Amino acid sequence: MLYLVRVFGVLFLGCSSVFAEMASIDDAALSEVTGQSGVYLTGEISINEEGGPLNDDYFGSCIDVTKVCGARIALQTQQDGGWFVLDNIQGSIAFEGLTFQLRAINSGFGGDGLLFNRDVIEIGLPETLKFDEFQYTVATSNSERPAGAASTFKQVDFMTVEIGGEVTLEGNLLVFPTP
Repeated sequence: MLYLVRVFGVLFLGCSSVFAEMASIDDAALSEVTGQSGVYLTGEISINEEGGPLNDDYFGSCIDVTKVCGARIALQTQQDGGWFVLDNIQGSIAFEGLTFQLRAINSGFGGDGLLFNRDVIEIGLPETLKFDEFQYTVATSNSERPAGAASTFKQVDFMTVEIGGEVTLEGNLLVFPTP
């Protein structure tokens, strides 16, 4: 036991010199600092894997066909027009290595880069997307469907997409700012 106390004592004394105080840097010293910009993201997005909130009249388990299951995104494509719908969105998507950074475009693109000569946002696609029981339905509707929709609501489903497994991606997406 005395041996362990001595070991922890030596480790504590050795580690105490590691703690440093924050200090400000003047402009001259800061101008010498170099680095890289960018963000590297890894994550998983899970949408309604187990169904909606239970014990409710409208939402419920995805097994119960009388209940609504999955998330819904509805976009009105024209004023006073119909709706484009992604419905019954559920499952999960995992990714590693999605990057965001600034990139200077001052050459290439058939000579257009030289004329552009500005920064763009570069979105680096992750190498692999992993889908686990991911699905959605592509549809149109005559109105945005509120909870307890009226009988005048009509939705036409075009197709349901179900994805499982891995998708390999390559390349970058460049987002050009407009003047």
